[in-house]
This record gives sequence, structure tokens and C-alpha cells, in this order.
Amino acid sequence: MVIIVQARMASTRLPGKVMLPVLGKTILAMMIERLQMIKHQAVFVIATSVNPEDDIIEQEARLLNIPCYRGDQNNLLDRHYQAALLHNADVVLKIPSDCPLIDPRIIDQTLTYFFEHTIAHDYVSNLHPATWPDGNDVEIMTMACLKQTWENARQNLELEHTTPYIWENPQLFSIGNVSWETGLDYSMSHRFTIDYQEDYLFIKRVFEELYPVNKSFSCEDILDLLDRKPEIYQINASYAGVNWYRNHLNELKTIQPEQTKQAPVSQ
Repeated sequence: MVIIVQARMASTRLPGKVMLPVLGKTILAMMIERLQMIKHQAVFVIATSVNPEDDIIEQEARLLNIPCYRGDQNNLLDRHYQAALLHNADVVLKIPSDCPLIDPRIIDQTLTYFFEHTIAHDYVSNLHPATWPDGNDVEIMTMACLKQTWENARQNLELEHTTPYIWENPQLFSIGNVSWETGLDYSMSHRFTIDYQEDYLFIKRVFEELYPVNKSFSCEDILDLLDRKPEIYQINASYAGVNWYRNHLNELKTIQPEQTKQAPVSQ
């Protein structure tokens, strides 16, 4: 199994976000550390672009002793496929680098479901539909599924976001989804991902509060912290529910308008 973390310096809203500092490390380093806490065996690969500005990502990968694959800036589907091919993947797990607070237990839970249903499913995620707080994104697919997607996907959003071709073609793929066992849905109310300056301030504060006490803090630990210190929740609360779907509602048949919202207008 190969876990591919997509990372690049280019970001229209928060350039260089994956290299921002938290407790003396980078956001990317913190995230890789959390991914390496999973119980399942995996090869980790950081997939970035060939752009010179992403040389720093490759340098960081080297410091973290993680292989780095460099490919097309905008065609992330090709980047994932080529990286998976290079590392002889049979199963591919896609994790975006803007999820530094991702809970390794949620990854393990989704992987366990996938491996228990490998014969039944080509693709399993925990975000279609999502229930956990945004920023716990896990997408798992067989190499055959990724290859079929790579060979047939054509739309820009399918190439940029890697997996929409799978979601949108349930007649071609067997798709599974793992929901939060609590029965809660915090996907639109809680935001643990990084895309705006407020997100960075939120994530930095969560790490500062929890990491020194317990490096492997859980999603529940974060929620408990937010209950105790609601001012932390408020840091990026206005962006809760804002995701990339909002720009593609007319193209995505499997996404409903209530699964996204527009970003607040900057003051």
C-alpha cells in the first residue's frame, strides 16, 4: 500500500501553507508524523510538481526521509498514478497535505473497512458523504481503479482533484463509504483543514495546546479542547463548510449544494 500526500507551494489563498511553522516544524512535517502513527503498513510518498518553487517540498521530503515524486502541477490524477506506479502500489491511499490534524485512528478505521471489503469495493472513502470534521479526508482505491480513472478521466476537475471520476461513475466502480460511528456530522460545522490564514492560526493553536502533552492526540481530543476553549473554535469558524465543491456544483452530480458553502467576503 502506498500513501500519497499531494503538496505544493502554490496556493491562491495561502501560498506556501504546507511549509508554515508549527512548534519548530513545518505543517507538512507535522502531518507526515501523524500519518506515520497508523497501524497499517504503508509506503509514504510526497507528490509535488516539477515547478522550481516546489524544490523546497522535495528538500523537506528528503529531511523527513520520505520519497518525493514530481509531476504535473495541475494534473494531480497523473501525479498520483505515476507515483503509485513508481512504487509498485496495489492499493493507493490519497491524503491532501492540507489535513495536518488528521487523526491516524480514522485512517486506520477506513483502511480496515477497505481491506475487509476489498473484493466488494474498488474505492472506499470517509468523505462521500463526509461526517467527520473537515480535514480528516481519507480516500483509498485499488491500483486497477486508479489506472481506469487515469485512462478515462478528461474533465479538468477530474484531473485536478483525482477522484471525482470515480464518484461520478458508480456504474463503473464499486464504492464504499465509512461514516463517523457517533452518528454525528461535523463536516460542515468543524474545520481542521488549512486554506486560509485563519485556518493556520487555528491549527497552530491546536498543536500548541495538545501536541506537547500527547503527540498522537485524536479527533475527540481536538473536539474536547474546542469545548473547553470555544475561542479556539471561533478562530476559523466562519470558513467551516467552505470547500472546493462550491465551484463545481453544476458539474458534480454526486455533490449536493448543502455539502458546501461560499467563503465569507473578506473585509
